[in-house]
Amino acid sequence: MPEDYFRGIYASDPDPWHFTSSPYEREKYAATLAALPQPRYRSAFEPACSIGVFTRALSERCARLLATDLVPAAAEAARARCADRPQVEIRQGTMPADWPTGPFDLIVLSEFLYFLAPPDFAELVRRAGETIAPGGDIVLVHWLGETDYPLSGDGAADGFIRLSAAFAQVLSQSRTPDYRIDVLRAGAAS
Repeated sequence: MPEDYFRGIYASDPDPWHFTSSPYEREKYAATLAALPQPRYRSAFEPACSIGVFTRALSERCARLLATDLVPAAAEAARARCADRPQVEIRQGTMPADWPTGPFDLIVLSEFLYFLAPPDFAELVRRAGETIAPGGDIVLVHWLGETDYPLSGDGAADGFIRLSAAFAQVLSQSRTPDYRIDVLRAGAAS
């Protein structure tokens, strides 16, 4: 999806998906945190963090958390929301072009993979594979409703699982009528 699409959404509403008030979001955040296999992570990465509502909750489980968003206003809101969390760094950036160097022992890819065009999707999977630490966890969270995006939620999750098979295996999967959560574990270094 073009960058202007997302900038326009945030220009008309600073919380366009109701992250701060939606029962769906609260339930999904709780389920995502519950799905994390480890109680703590050394270094985590959350691209497409939006205004940082989940980022703040996730930070309680991370010694260091880097989060990014494409839209400057969203990244700034996330920065303000997490200002009292010294272990959190928020950057503005485009995925996968601005994917950071790792290693990370947790990568959370929540509700944005379906916006990516196929070449960007494949590149993002490749970069995740390069930066996930051996034994690290990758968490995929995807809405299952109808979209007019390049991929459905199932298409995004299944595509990531297929393309990452050389470096990660499915550890657990859960599904509600509204979303699915897939947890992958990176293989040990060879």
